[in-house]
Amino acid sequence: MTAAVSLLPLLAACGNDTGADSRSSDSGTTAAGSSGHLDVPADANADLKKKYLLENAIAACMKKQGFTYTPVAPEDPADSWATNGADYKLTRKYRQKYGFGVYAGVVYPNDAAASGRTAAQRDSDRTPNADYVNTLTPEQKTAYSKVLGGPPDAKTGEKNWTGCQGEADKKVYGSASVQERSTTTASQNQANAQALNGDPKLVALAQTYASCLKKEGVSVTTTQPTGIGDMVKLQALASAPPGAGGIVPVDEKGSSQDSQGSQKSQGSQKSLSKEEALPLLDKDIQLAMRDLKCGKEFRAAYFPKFLKAPTSGGGAG
Repeated sequence: MTAAVSLLPLLAACGNDTGADSRSSDSGTTAAGSSGHLDVPADANADLKKKYLLENAIAACMKKQGFTYTPVAPEDPADSWATNGADYKLTRKYRQKYGFGVYAGVVYPNDAAASGRTAAQRDSDRTPNADYVNTLTPEQKTAYSKVLGGPPDAKTGEKNWTGCQGEADKKVYGSASVQERSTTTASQNQANAQALNGDPKLVALAQTYASCLKKEGVSVTTTQPTGIGDMVKLQALASAPPGAGGIVPVDEKGSSQDSQGSQKSQGSQKSLSKEEALPLLDKDIQLAMRDLKCGKEFRAAYFPKFLKAPTSGGGAG
């Protein structure tokens, strides 16, 4: 449901404009063709196929209710890892310019790729539906939202999506509630992580990876296969000065906190200037490249297994 959920706040407008089914945004995001439905890629795995079917089911339901909804192709989760370790050449190219991305946004403020997000993620707020929803009157938005429905709400005890989202969810995923599926997914993630961390080949390669990092003068805090790939990146984020490009320092678990341990918003931090960030970016690039070199063999063995049975955190960026 992750890819679908990310689109929900941005979904379609209502009205009588029948051209909405075929209109595409300027961002290049893949949307439905003239048929009003997405074609499911032949090589899509079971999970990705369901996300496509979910988008189509929402569109069909909205159409029955007299509303227009343009289904947008969900991102293949594997794509988000391409420049984050899964594809060595692409990751190398990215890191040679942006490092871990800690300071790149300051040095390259107009470069969307500096954030490290995929094209689909960067364009998630520029779908054909977002263009239409901005044209609606308050009354139309209220009517549309009611038909579209909303997510599970613990406050009301609602365990499923409502409206067309709920109807589509049941059609694609069956009668199990979102809460039940979440519990099942969490259990599967844990099992997958245990399998990766217990894989003899990955364990041996992680040790070699760690030894290489130590020789490069990089601190090693974990040798677990699911943790070592992101370890150096998290260290870089944790050591970043407060407000480095609006980035909030994070701990080794990826949690953003200030020095007193309380959560802070990125907007409350003061950004570095480009001149201040340039030398820091150079160091970040050097560190990112050392990490990539040391982890090359590990990642080549890790990602094929991880992408077949992923964990929620990933751990090999």
